[in-house]
Amino acid sequence: MPVLRTLICLLILSFSQNGYSQDETYAEKLGWPKGSKLLIMHIDDAGMSHDSNLGTIKALEKGVANSFSVMMPCPWVPEILDYIEKNPKVDAGLHLTLNAEWDLFRWGPLAGKPTVPGLVDKEGAMWSSVEDVVKNSNADEVEMEIRAQIDRARTAGFEPTHLDSHMGTIFADLEYVQRYMKVGADTQIPIMVPGGHATFISAQNPDWPPAMIKVLGKQVWDSGLPVLDDLHNYSYGWKREDKVKKYVEVIRSLKPGVTMMINHCTDPTENFPIISSSTETRLGDLEAMVHPDVRKAIEEEGIIMTTWRELKERRDKVDE
Repeated sequence: MPVLRTLICLLILSFSQNGYSQDETYAEKLGWPKGSKLLIMHIDDAGMSHDSNLGTIKALEKGVANSFSVMMPCPWVPEILDYIEKNPKVDAGLHLTLNAEWDLFRWGPLAGKPTVPGLVDKEGAMWSSVEDVVKNSNADEVEMEIRAQIDRARTAGFEPTHLDSHMGTIFADLEYVQRYMKVGADTQIPIMVPGGHATFISAQNPDWPPAMIKVLGKQVWDSGLPVLDDLHNYSYGWKREDKVKKYVEVIRSLKPGVTMMINHCTDPTENFPIISSSTETRLGDLEAMVHPDVRKAIEEEGIIMTTWRELKERRDKVDE
């Protein structure tokens, strides 16, 4: 860790010396007018279950959601890959998965236990908790598993528009973050990294100071990839009956820049409560995505809906 702290200190010094304007949003750097507010309304956990896929598709086709990511080690991936194949313009990324958190519904690493033994628990599945991953695994294994999940996607003919992190496990260790950024740079697949004003995500994660977030954002930008200005990941803890109101409040409070809002839309059958205790919050997300008040708030606030696909296309043009 001392080496990593030294690296971060050097990055912060470089950041300040390069004269980067902290008032310029990444939306502006990507060509949108000053003051523009952009939103990616993103669904996590596609491929986890049939119910997750049903909710994802409904939120995309009937609601305001416009982006999602797939958990490649999970059993219902073929169903969502079939949807992606039939709808090649959708904004579909990889929800990089290092955990299998449910008691009776488990999956293992795609790299295999002999390759990544530290990512495997006593049942032969991935660890349930973020803490156990950090305790038992290392950055080499994390990178190998990330690359294995990308390889499975590409083998199936699926080119992801972005990478993000299931349960935020990649962000639990700075060495994991560096490997995540390395893979993004190597593959030129955009990665979910908030690097601008980071208002929501800094409030949620006080251990990640705004100065360091900006440093990491600049690193990602300099590798040729787009960067978020902010990331909102609060909705999982909201009560179902409050979700529409809270989504509207957040939308009306967005600052200029590119913000990604995360939700977990599920259209539950009778089987989903057996899998997970999160049925109510996930159904609440789906109900909010298709609710007219949420769409109305986006329209009234002049929010520009964008996708990772569009961000990458604009980032490529910056360097032309």
